[in-house]
Amino acid sequence: MDRLAMAVVSRNYFNLPVWLGLHAGYFAAEGIELAIEHIEGIEEVNDRLRAGHVQLAYGVTEHVILDAEAGGRQAIIGGNVNRLPFSLIARPGIASLADLRGRRIGVSSLRAGSSSLIMKLLAEAGLSWPDDYELVPCGPILARWALLQRGEIDAGLQGTPLDLIAQEQGFVRLCAPRQDFQFTSLDVDLGWASAHRDLLLRFLRGFLRAHERFFADRDFARHVAMREAKLSARHADLAWEHYTREAIFPADGEASEAGVQALIETSALIRDLPTRARSRAADYIDRSFLAEARASLVP
Repeated sequence: MDRLAMAVVSRNYFNLPVWLGLHAGYFAAEGIELAIEHIEGIEEVNDRLRAGHVQLAYGVTEHVILDAEAGGRQAIIGGNVNRLPFSLIARPGIASLADLRGRRIGVSSLRAGSSSLIMKLLAEAGLSWPDDYELVPCGPILARWALLQRGEIDAGLQGTPLDLIAQEQGFVRLCAPRQDFQFTSLDVDLGWASAHRDLLLRFLRGFLRAHERFFADRDFARHVAMREAKLSARHADLAWEHYTREAIFPADGEASEAGVQALIETSALIRDLPTRARSRAADYIDRSFLAEARASLVP
């Protein structure tokens, strides 16, 4: 068995496809022992990929773009969260985006991730950062949920099903943006990928089978979500219904060019990159590996 290490962000539902592939034995069938490393520091995921500590990552896509602009070799080779699954959840008593003036809003990181989206959403409501509100970098959605419950932040993006759980507990949903937006993706260092193409293709065959199984088998998805994300059966089913109906995960495993483009344009509104060499989504996506893996699948 060949060992591969993959970094993912925390233990949230975003990781369901690779968890499912692991539980279904798809990676083992390709001769791969896959070690999934759950990282709480959102920037550390892509840092570990850059340093070679892991070979694959479900990383924040904006970090890949920033790495590429800094001369790095990271690339998007597959999809993960291709459309926004978030709700902006606030403490009781906050009724609108305008009520966030002077408030503390939790984000994954100031450098990238949910901060770009928050700034865009609040700009549309007439609020600008840093004059009108404070952004608090606090890590991924599980960390934001804990801080929101303790009253240490006033609002933060929560992904399904945590947004549903929050509303059941009396928290307020201010908005729920639904659009193509490549929030997280399957990322790799192209130097490693070129040197280990056969191993990567074997992983990707398991990756493709896992996506197909997710959309076809709600019962198995529920079982994996309950075990790995510690969800109740009801919340696991609600998440599955949402992620399949809204195509949050890609059924074909591919990254969304429209989603990456939306990310680039959102980021450009708030991040000045005077040396930006690339502005098209396709420049950051390498589809060759997934295409070759798909062609080699045995029916």
